[in-house]
This record gives sequence, C-alpha cells and structure tokens, in this order.
Amino acid sequence: MPKYGVHAFLLEGSWDNQIAPKVIAEAAELGFDLIEIPLLKPDEFDSALIGKLLSENKLEGVASLGLPKDLHTPANPKGALEFLKKGVDRVADFGGKGLNGCLYCSLGTLTGAPPTSEEKKTIVEVLGKLHPYAKEKGVRLGIEPVNRYETYLYNTGADAAELIRSVGADDMIIHFDTYHMNIEEEGYSKALKEAGPLAAYIHISESHRGLPGEGTVDWDDVFTGLKEINYSGPLVLEAFATINPDLIGATCVWRPCKYPPRELATRGLEFLKQNASEFGLV
Repeated sequence: MPKYGVHAFLLEGSWDNQIAPKVIAEAAELGFDLIEIPLLKPDEFDSALIGKLLSENKLEGVASLGLPKDLHTPANPKGALEFLKKGVDRVADFGGKGLNGCLYCSLGTLTGAPPTSEEKKTIVEVLGKLHPYAKEKGVRLGIEPVNRYETYLYNTGADAAELIRSVGADDMIIHFDTYHMNIEEEGYSKALKEAGPLAAYIHISESHRGLPGEGTVDWDDVFTGLKEINYSGPLVLEAFATINPDLIGATCVWRPCKYPPRELATRGLEFLKQNASEFGLV
C-alpha cells in the first residue's frame, strides 16, 4: 500500500519551531506515515529539532516551498538560488529526502503576460545549479505545476516535464496537485499517463480545498491514472482547515473549511485509504 501523508497546514495555519511538536505528534497520532513541512522560512527552521521529532514519532518528513516575493526566480536568480540552497540544507539536516513545490517562482507573482524564453532560460540555469547541489546531499527535487491564477510559468504536468528535461536531471520529479490539475489539465489520468515515472508525488486536494469527495474533482479518473502508471509515491492530503497568512494572498483561500482540522484529517485519510484499496494501489 502507498504511504499516506498530510500537509502541515491542514492541521495548523502556521509553522514554526514552537508549533512543530504538536503538529508532528498529531499527524502521527492520526495514522499518517508522512508529513509535508512548509519550508517558507529556512532561516528560522530548526532542523535538529524537526529531525528529532520525526524520529520520535516514527514519521517521514518531506518539505515544500515557494519563493518569497522578492526572490521570484526570473527577477532575482541569484537570491532565488541562495534561498533554495538553504532549503536543501535544512531538508538534508533533518534527514529528509525530498524538497518539492514551486521551486521556480513566488506564488502570486504575475506579469500580465506569458513566460518569455529568457525567463524560462533563467529558471533552467538556477535549477541546473541547484540540482547537483541537492543530489550530493541526497535531496530529490520535485516541481509542482500550479494554476494560471497563481503563476504564469508552469501550469501543467507537460510544462513541468519540459522544465525537468531542460535542466537535464535524471532524478527530478513532478509534484502533481489535483486542485491545480482540476483547473489546468485536459484530464487527470491523461496527464498522469503522459508524465509516467516522473509522476512520483501528488497532493490529493479537492476543487474547493476542503474534504476530498465533496467537490468537483473526478476521483475515479485520478485513481485510474495512478493505477495505470503503477504509482508508488505517497498520497498526500492537502486541504486548508485553517488559513496561513503567508500564503493567503497567493492561494486566495479566504475562508476556512467547514470541518475542523482533526475531522478533516481523519475523514481525508479514510478517503485516501478507501480509494487506494478500491483501485488496487500497492
């Protein structure tokens, strides 16, 4: 069976060294195998503490991030690379193996125009320098394509695959998210099959960012696609029971979910397990 994960922002609307013990313990108590940690402020991140907490709770940790507004890669490639390297360092230091997310942009930064060839070239150059740095430290990079309202750069799985090919990395992956796929892809299974083995991490997220199964995502198509590519990565529940102040403007999550965090997590995990079993994900 796959590993079941949860994004930390489902359980709490913020992340810092003080809230980490509670969130990590709660994720383990609820039955998750993995927690996705938002690494939005690497300078304030205590890797030794996080590694200790993950070990004590027998939980795997993966990190994700988006760049700060002043470090949008096309506008500030040097600053972006420095920030991303710090992120890799923090992940390696807590014993993590993956850094995923919008490693190429600041969410919510739009130019009013499609990406230029020069902007894409800059991103490839930055990630081309980051990749060997991360690989040497045992950290795999995952590229998350997000919808057109949050970035103009990479919106689909095909976009992410093109970026990975341009970097020339043989171990980078696509970090899919069904919320974004619902907006941008022609179909869930179609996008997953086109990505093939690059599809190695996925956010299970409903169309309204609430409880999976209560929105418009075609879950049969999602899990059919995962089955057809023999998906072996984690199924990571992402919903927003609480609102994070650092992401509210970019994600436009203006109101909390109708369910409290623990109920959302419990019922969401049940949904993951039910569908994984029904579609034979092993």
